[in-house]
Amino acid sequence: MANLNSSFYDVVVIGAGASGMMCAGTVSEFGFGKIALIEKNNIYGKKLLITGKGRCNVTNNCDVRTLVENTVRNGRFLYSSFSAFDSSDTMSFFEDLGVPLKTERGDRVFPVSDRSSDISDALKKYVTSEKIGHIRGEVDSLIIENGELKGCKLVDGRALFAKKVVVATGGLSYPLTGSTGIGYKLAEQAGHTVTERKASIVPLEVEEQNTCAELMGLSLKNISVTVLRGNKSVYSDFGELMFTGYGVSGPVILSASAHTENGDKIVIDMKPALDVKTLDKRVLSDFAKYINKDFGNSLGDLLPKKMIPVVIKLSGIEHDRKINSVTSAQRAELVRLLKNFTLTVKGKRPVEEAVVTSGGVAVNELDPKTLESKILPGLYFIGEVIDADAYTGGFNLQIAFSTGRAAGKALAYSI
Repeated sequence: MANLNSSFYDVVVIGAGASGMMCAGTVSEFGFGKIALIEKNNIYGKKLLITGKGRCNVTNNCDVRTLVENTVRNGRFLYSSFSAFDSSDTMSFFEDLGVPLKTERGDRVFPVSDRSSDISDALKKYVTSEKIGHIRGEVDSLIIENGELKGCKLVDGRALFAKKVVVATGGLSYPLTGSTGIGYKLAEQAGHTVTERKASIVPLEVEEQNTCAELMGLSLKNISVTVLRGNKSVYSDFGELMFTGYGVSGPVILSASAHTENGDKIVIDMKPALDVKTLDKRVLSDFAKYINKDFGNSLGDLLPKKMIPVVIKLSGIEHDRKINSVTSAQRAELVRLLKNFTLTVKGKRPVEEAVVTSGGVAVNELDPKTLESKILPGLYFIGEVIDADAYTGGFNLQIAFSTGRAAGKALAYSI
């Protein structure tokens, strides 16, 4: 990688994550200026390496409308960015860089290799250019003189002067990947509004912690989840859930977390493919199969082993009750429990454990086509640092790629 000694650049990009590398590479590909890419870590794309359980859910194979609909906050603001560089563009981009992709359930897109390092390596390849100087360091502040942006200053005192500065520093989630919230400080220094930052796409704590602790580590696949607020359904999803020592996590819970409030009920249907009547017939069939067994020994075909003691306890049916003495009312309660395993939301895990940060630089203060500040010309904000976040399924990375591309092209054509 190039190592430019000059401290004067056309563009400085702060942060070598998904959006920052996309932006810097795009400026290099389409423009002629000199670029500095600043990263505090010794690894580029550190957060990329842990996304999708290490497989990297690159994007979601869908149209622009679906991208907007799955963006929880300020999806309409991102319409221009999504339209200019959508999911199909992202897929073509990585495949052109030598990374074959595949589409899985829910239109989630992953590398065929199932290795997130393939994605980060492709982006590192994209920013390998003589036009790009790679600088290891941590930014402390912007350099603003007489109301004009002049560059940025590093913690170690170095000053990097530039006509344009791009803030691609991420949010507050996963601090071990280098996220410190510095982007919000830079935004406020420039006079921007930064909305309340909180956890989004985050595991949930529940009142029934002891029950979940008994089930800790158990994953339930192909279940459905409904979030109830009073008698009103505010969210529903289908997929995988995992029990933890404090509550629940997993893909359906992470997506649901964007909609939950304390006191909401999480209703888990462990057998969504079967209606109540059909499930009752299934239970009757199992009972007939184990007619001479204890109730506690009749559930092995119906439930994971770790779930059985909990269901027995909650059903109110004694473990050693003989199957032929289980009443129809008790059987109905068992079926109800399997279709309505209910937990109560106590709270969300800390923002440091969230997949993304909700909140950030107010989007009404940014140009939706270029991501340039309306307050301080020459300053751009992209990726997680802006007030836009989406559900799980590749949508948040698409935000990073689309905003990085939009800012990168605008910069390339303006220098």
